[in-house]
Amino acid sequence: MLFEVWAPNAARVEVLTGDRTRPLAPDPVRGGWWRTEAPVGPDGRYAYVLDGGPPLPDPRSRRQPDGPDGASAVVDHDAFDWTLPWDGRPLPGAVLYELHIGTFTLEGTFDAAIGRLPQLAALGITHVELMPVCPFPGTHGWGYEGVSLWAVHEPYGGPDGLKRFVDAAHAHGLGVVLDVVHNHLGPSGNHLPPFGPYFTDRHHTPWGDAVNLDAPGSDEVRAFLIGSALAWLRDYHLDGLRLDAVHALVDTRALHFLEELSAAVDALSDSLGRPLFLIAESDLNDPRTTTPREAGGLGLTAQWNDDLHHCLHTALTGESQGYYADFAREPLTALAKTLTRVFFHDGTYSSFRGRRHGRPVDRATTPAHRFLGYSQTHDQIGNRATGDRLTPEQLALAAAVVLTSPFTPMLFMGEEWGAATPWQFFTDHDDPDLAAAITRGRRREFAGHGWAAEDIPDPQDPATRLRSCLDWSEPDRDPHARLLGWYRELIALRRAEPELSGAGLLTPPPDIGITGEVLTVRRGRFLTAVNFADGPAAVPLTGPFAAEPEGTAVAAAWPPCEPPGPDGVLHLAARAAVVLRSTVDG
Repeated sequence: MLFEVWAPNAARVEVLTGDRTRPLAPDPVRGGWWRTEAPVGPDGRYAYVLDGGPPLPDPRSRRQPDGPDGASAVVDHDAFDWTLPWDGRPLPGAVLYELHIGTFTLEGTFDAAIGRLPQLAALGITHVELMPVCPFPGTHGWGYEGVSLWAVHEPYGGPDGLKRFVDAAHAHGLGVVLDVVHNHLGPSGNHLPPFGPYFTDRHHTPWGDAVNLDAPGSDEVRAFLIGSALAWLRDYHLDGLRLDAVHALVDTRALHFLEELSAAVDALSDSLGRPLFLIAESDLNDPRTTTPREAGGLGLTAQWNDDLHHCLHTALTGESQGYYADFAREPLTALAKTLTRVFFHDGTYSSFRGRRHGRPVDRATTPAHRFLGYSQTHDQIGNRATGDRLTPEQLALAAAVVLTSPFTPMLFMGEEWGAATPWQFFTDHDDPDLAAAITRGRRREFAGHGWAAEDIPDPQDPATRLRSCLDWSEPDRDPHARLLGWYRELIALRRAEPELSGAGLLTPPPDIGITGEVLTVRRGRFLTAVNFADGPAAVPLTGPFAAEPEGTAVAAAWPPCEPPGPDGVLHLAARAAVVLRSTVDG
């Protein structure tokens, strides 16, 4: 087997296999690279030794059977027996479902998650978005402190476990998206610095020194990250990647890393003959993220839109702390702006930031599917003090907005039935000093918001993870079963009606109306009306819904309601939502 590693910082490199070390020779062509041939069998363990130091895992390790600090293992990707060909599933028209393998089931494994895929297919989901699965310290964690960016967390099931999950998802017609983290590595188990300049002090991020995308040595670091991304898509048959916090990828080069990555993914898509896509998490409100490269953009397929979440959350809860302050003054007006312009902050002033923020989207050239809409995510739940979710009543209203919006909808696991289980921040570090620091930091963070320290879950307590596991008995009983039926109804309606699919351009934008605390959103022959008030409301309709109300039918409603009367007035109960269908154009 050929062993090769980039280690420009080393004067001597050896590979340890079994109880024997073999020297690597400098590559005569590629500066900083070392290589040698050595016999090793399938699943054989190995590690690199730099300048006589301790054995270190391979930066490009495909498997870490003993965790981030252990030896690497050989993986033969060609040995896996995929059960069916897969032509891919593109993003336009999708309904995504974000899930965390470690809490989706109590077992917390890929194989256990496979058993729940039929429920997702029956719900109408098209793509499962997995939170990060790279190795991280301990058994349980969110995954955003991962290391070994080419490997799979062993307690989840390792490389073959992920392949079995993807193969099973494809058998149910579900695409699979993986969340990858390029902006930082975990505070523990990161063995890259001895090998080379993977990080730079030119830039600083919330996690310390930035990943080196533009300093000396950055060519190889960029190739390392791009190679990892392509490996996930190629070797694991994934359909797309979600890129974590791309605003933290500091890159001053003329060719931005994300542009280079998107070009490489497009080339792989052409080579494989199936669609592949990239979804960015970004707080910049910058449409250049998804603008095609030929038009001067970065060329990513889509990006998360937190503005829609923030508008919805303030309208549903009345909260106004932190970044919600920008949306809470007139939440329905903010929601209307976001639904018609994509971003609430499109170059406007942000009181939370104390400056102008964002840039307008060109609706005439921008497909709606390039922006993800959601009412909950792992961040927006897990980064609350106690990981509390929206209630079933709140989710019913939110679902009416999100699932009939122009954007690509995304659900967070358990949302569809209003899971009563929280989703809390948890870790499993075996370094006692680091574990204690995380616990203190978490409690100190929320103490500033008035929370008592004893009320903040300890991330290191195993009970915190257990509380966060879904209870799969809930969907079989009310109120959860009723909410699950509502989600199924809305997703089926979206799938059946092209006007609600979100696959077209953002022009014309939805026609928005606000009557008291009722929001109406018209898209073609469909009108969604949501009453956020605690009391009933009478809403005078416009257009064909008012001119010929006898041609208006209820397509979906929460709770059941009557269509508008002869006077063209729609009567809604408190905290109610309805989708109307008109048989009249205009």
